[in-house]
Amino acid sequence: MPNITRRDAVLTGLGAAVAVPALTAAATSSNAREPAKHPKAKAGAAYHKFEMNIEETRITLVGKQTFQTFAFGGQVPAPLFHVREGDEVEVVLNNLTTLPHTIHWHGLLQRGSWEMDGVPDMTQLGIQPGDSFTYKFVAEPAGTMWYHCHVNVNEHVATRGMWGPFIIDPIKPTPIEREVTGDYILMFSEWASAWADKLGQGGMPGDVFDYFTINGKSFPETQPIRVKEGDVIRLRMFGAGGGFHSIHIHGHVFQITFKDGHPLPAPINADTVLVGPGERYDIILRCDNPGRWMIHDHIDHHTMNGHTPHGGVMTLIEYEGIPRDQPWYHWAHKEFVPDFYYEQSLKKPHGIYPNPVFKGVPVS
Repeated sequence: MPNITRRDAVLTGLGAAVAVPALTAAATSSNAREPAKHPKAKAGAAYHKFEMNIEETRITLVGKQTFQTFAFGGQVPAPLFHVREGDEVEVVLNNLTTLPHTIHWHGLLQRGSWEMDGVPDMTQLGIQPGDSFTYKFVAEPAGTMWYHCHVNVNEHVATRGMWGPFIIDPIKPTPIEREVTGDYILMFSEWASAWADKLGQGGMPGDVFDYFTINGKSFPETQPIRVKEGDVIRLRMFGAGGGFHSIHIHGHVFQITFKDGHPLPAPINADTVLVGPGERYDIILRCDNPGRWMIHDHIDHHTMNGHTPHGGVMTLIEYEGIPRDQPWYHWAHKEFVPDFYYEQSLKKPHGIYPNPVFKGVPVS
């Protein structure tokens, strides 16, 4: 008799849905769209349809430290949703894991669509293993939003990687937004290695978090942010885990311009910003000081990988024209991996973008 794994059992239970690929996306423009399906849809708004699986995967945080996840689209962070204010979004979500899940669209107001808010036993039943659920809503308000599971958030969000970015461009950008030449997503999280291979456990009071990541990777497995003098970059920072992260950038004074997606009436000049759980801060940094400049968490133990210092939430800004070939430089001989901060995907037409950089290995 063949060995049947937990994943096989779930896939078998899905029946016809087994053939569904991990991700499919079809986004149409405002000039060629499907008929409006939502009563709050605005005339001329685009329509985006997406089908996504939740999968049990194993990701590598740094070195040999792996972690089992429940992953939207099989990746951590999850696929990028990048739409325009007022667009219609439809997401078919298939649960291929062994526990229930939902999606909460954090920051979206769900006007007229409260049943789509993704809270188990409040707005819907949790999506059981082998089942599917279809979310339909209008993307509003504009800003830096995100999405995450709302079942057992202490484990699924805080320590299993069930989160991704949801960026809604405004119909009327602010003047400072019109200056931006580069857009970057940085999602901060923490991991307790004691629970790395124990799905369904962890995220409890007293857990010792000993790995800290940007977009699911710890330094030196993060990537540098490459700029040139004169660039104006927007760093969208997310508190995706359960902890605080005090992010400091060397060599620059930046402006804190948006909080939880909403423009601040008066931007704040700073060199450090404290990002708490669930929070988003958008900062604008003018690239006016060529060099190599550290970005790091000033909660000092967040810059460790287990018991090894000089890791965790660290990256840096590399200016064009500054040599990168010194033998002692961490990234001197490493291959640069583009789109680590979704910086290339954010330049593409509005749509929904998976990223193979973040793909995990399926767990049987």
